[in-house]
Amino acid sequence: MLKLLVLLSGLAVACGAAADSGAESPLPEPLTLADALRLSNPERPLLLRAAAREQAARAEMLSAESLSGVRLAAVGRLRLVDPSYKSNNRDSNDSSARLALRKRLYDSGYSDALEVSADYALQAGQRNTLHARQEAHLAVMRAFFDVLLSDLQFARDNEAMSVAFISADRAGDRSELGQVSDVDLLEAEAEYQETRRQRYASEKLQLLARSRLAVAMGRPDELVSDLVTPAIEPPASDPTDFDAFWKDVLRDNPELQALRANRTAAREKLVAARAAHGPVLSAEMEASVYNRMTRSTHPLGGGLVLELPLVTGGRRDAGIAEAQAAVTEADAALQEARLRLRQQAMELWAARGTLRADLQAYRVMGDFRDLYLDRSRALYELEVKTDLGDAMTQTSEVRLLLAGALFDWAMTDARLKAMSGKLLEDAK
Repeated sequence: MLKLLVLLSGLAVACGAAADSGAESPLPEPLTLADALRLSNPERPLLLRAAAREQAARAEMLSAESLSGVRLAAVGRLRLVDPSYKSNNRDSNDSSARLALRKRLYDSGYSDALEVSADYALQAGQRNTLHARQEAHLAVMRAFFDVLLSDLQFARDNEAMSVAFISADRAGDRSELGQVSDVDLLEAEAEYQETRRQRYASEKLQLLARSRLAVAMGRPDELVSDLVTPAIEPPASDPTDFDAFWKDVLRDNPELQALRANRTAAREKLVAARAAHGPVLSAEMEASVYNRMTRSTHPLGGGLVLELPLVTGGRRDAGIAEAQAAVTEADAALQEARLRLRQQAMELWAARGTLRADLQAYRVMGDFRDLYLDRSRALYELEVKTDLGDAMTQTSEVRLLLAGALFDWAMTDARLKAMSGKLLEDAK
């Protein structure tokens, strides 16, 4: 049933792709984890938001640089006048055209502080983009593993339903012979209906897991039927120096790097706010042409202009207070992230020990279940009463547990790499 739904979905996507010549190439079947990561759509909302923030930081940089840049303006004026009786030019047409060149020479450090702030804001945007890329990578990994787990869960529940069906069918036969009470018959039927319900729920989970994978990849209309289980082999031993790892996190974690850059940007904006209403010295040059030349009109001119604000109406104090609040908020965000990441790092570091114990236990349990299944199958073939169905279900259950532990291991390892900014280095 699931494969039919997936195939129908794939057919619809193929038809849409045929109508759109610019469509992406279809996902391969079966799909590997490497292909899922490689073929994910780069225009996912998470990455687009990060790119938008980075573009905004670049725009802020350009705006700050423009303050100290050269400004050239063309001014045209159409004007009629009634000349004074003392004027030596009695023409009424006083139109003119002017080219004005202006450059700020000194502004108490205001533009420099804004440029430095914008530069750090851009650095923050770039680190946030890396953080978003890592989060998208982790989301695809988690969704890929969830699909594989849903398939194993369906296999387990499907076997359980088959066993319960056989048990209920045999109970019905014995009931007709008067060998089973009505209570026992209904109990067998109820157990079958419950396993049947669980089996259909697992089948729907398969479809939903594939949909989540498609969404995580940024290709929501493409549901993949078959996936390749990646080979995951934890190392023989784990690093034990948590303090060294935490130093790497403090230095290289993209989120912390972005927050530190944001804090510096906020501090530079505070510097700019304090210098915002200081003296400004600019150089000006202009070239003009006039329809009506007089003794007071000049074709060329130049000079220095000094602007010294005397009263700001409280704007300076308000700007400084706002900038100081931004610095305090940036400091708080950095401290909050550092504490949160410290706890997350400790939990992930400790989780590996638990997962290693889980893996050892599940592998031993799996060996036992395989042997037990072989014995049950042999007894069944000898027509000796056996619990072959239950043995098959238990074997599938152990496979599900083992796969879940392996996938959790891979996710834990990936999250630890992401915390130190190294996750995407393996994908290059």
